[in-house]
Amino acid sequence: MSTSAAARHAPGRVPGEGTAARARGLTKAYGAGETAVLALDSVDVDIARGRFTAVMGPSGSGKSTLMHCLAGLDTVSAGQVWLGDTEITGLRERELTRLRRDRIGFMFQSFNLIPTLTAAENITLPMDIAGRKPDQAWLDQVIDTLGLRGRLTHRPSQLSGGQQQRVACARALASRPELIFADEPTGNLDSRAGLEVLGFLRGAVDDLGQTVVMVTHDPGAAAHSDLVLFLADGRIVDELARPTAERVLERMKRFDGARGTGAARED
Repeated sequence: MSTSAAARHAPGRVPGEGTAARARGLTKAYGAGETAVLALDSVDVDIARGRFTAVMGPSGSGKSTLMHCLAGLDTVSAGQVWLGDTEITGLRERELTRLRRDRIGFMFQSFNLIPTLTAAENITLPMDIAGRKPDQAWLDQVIDTLGLRGRLTHRPSQLSGGQQQRVACARALASRPELIFADEPTGNLDSRAGLEVLGFLRGAVDDLGQTVVMVTHDPGAAAHSDLVLFLADGRIVDELARPTAERVLERMKRFDGARGTGAARED
C-alpha cells in the first residue's frame, strides 16, 4: 500500500471488498451520567466476506462488546450495523431472533451443548427449532471436514473437550450462515485441542467459503486469521494482515505502550 493510500485508510475499513458485516459510528455505553462506561466509541469497521478476522485487545477494550453488537446480541447506543445489506439496528426482537437463527453461527468457549442430545442432534438443533431441514450434502461435508463421523451418536459427556468444540463448530456451520462469530473458542481447551479447532475454523474459510470473526487474547490463535483488528479504549487502533504469532505479539506490545495513539496499516 502506498503512503498516501495508507494515510487515507482507517483501521477496520476494507474499501472495495465484499463485506459480510459492517458498522458505522458504532457506540455502546453502559449506565448513565457520571457512572456511564463507554465500551465502544464511534467504531467504523468492515468484516470482509470469505475471510477470517481476529479481534484482539486488553481486558475492557470492547472486543467482546463489538462482536455482540455486530451479531445482534446486544443493542447499540448510537450508530448503525448491517449484516450483508440488512441493517440490524432498529429491528424488532422477533426479526432479530430470526436473523440470528438463519444467518449467523455462534461458537463460545463454554460450548453450550445440550447434554441429553447426541452430537448429531446438537449439530442440527437450531435448524430443528426453526423447522428447517438441513442441506444433507452440506451437512455431510461439515461433519467429515470436522472429523465427527464416528462421534455422531455420542452425547457431550462421552466426548473430549476438543470433540465438544468440534460439535459446536459443526452446529455453527450446519445452516451455512453468512457469518460465524467465535468468542474465545479455544479458551477452555488444551493446546492440542485448541490447535485442532483453529485449524477447523481456518478450513471453514478456505475450504467451505465461510466468514469467521473470532475474539481472542492469544497471539497464536490470531495467527490463524487473515487479519487482526486491535481494540483499545473502545476504538480500533490498529490492524495487521497476514499475521504470525510473533508479529501479533510485537504489535500488541507496541500499542500497549502507546494506548490510543493509533497506527498505520501494515500489509
